[in-house]
Amino acid sequence: MHHSIHDEAHLSNRNHWLRAAVLGANDGLISTASLLVGVATASTNSQTLLLTGMAALTAGALSMAAGEYISVSSQADTEKADLNKERHELRHNADRELLELTKIYEARGLEHDLAHQVAVSLTEHNALEAHARDEIGLTDLSEAKPIHASVASVLSFVAGAILPIIGILLLPAETLVWSLAALTIVGLMLLGIVSARLGGAPVIPATTRVVVWGVLAMVATSLIGRLFGVAV
Repeated sequence: MHHSIHDEAHLSNRNHWLRAAVLGANDGLISTASLLVGVATASTNSQTLLLTGMAALTAGALSMAAGEYISVSSQADTEKADLNKERHELRHNADRELLELTKIYEARGLEHDLAHQVAVSLTEHNALEAHARDEIGLTDLSEAKPIHASVASVLSFVAGAILPIIGILLLPAETLVWSLAALTIVGLMLLGIVSARLGGAPVIPATTRVVVWGVLAMVATSLIGRLFGVAV
């Protein structure tokens, strides 16, 4: 848990779910919209497009959930292995570990005596926590949480993918490709704005990144649809 001497909201507390949520929504919106644009370029049959969209949503959501869980679990396994290694070192090489911690604090600007005093105090308080934080760089904010990442990813993917699917049901067939592309760009802009606000980042650069990559993906799939599709 993050501690502060006063009530202060830290945006980094959102890192556990924000990265996975933004990635999931972005992937859901871009991959589904790009696929639908590519298919719509070759055929505007509503049943085909709806089946394509639902298949993309289902497969993508399950893939994102599994991918996030597996990747973050691998990170968690690595963190546990590092902590187990530190526990072993603290049991069998306590003096060397104390010296190592002292050197870390000296490198951060403390005089040797003060660095040694701090290292001793933190070791007596919680040696493993001190080494995890200052030697390995593991904190409660950086701790891997597979379930959180997986749930955030799958929910946000569905939220992103559902927009272009709704679009193929409501937008006119004769202008479906351009209308779907325009709807997707609007969705990407909203995603960029929301993610920037939640992360405390500048809105324009964050939105520009999302929109540019989304447009490139739709252009690529549209060209593939025209190349291998049938005349509309």
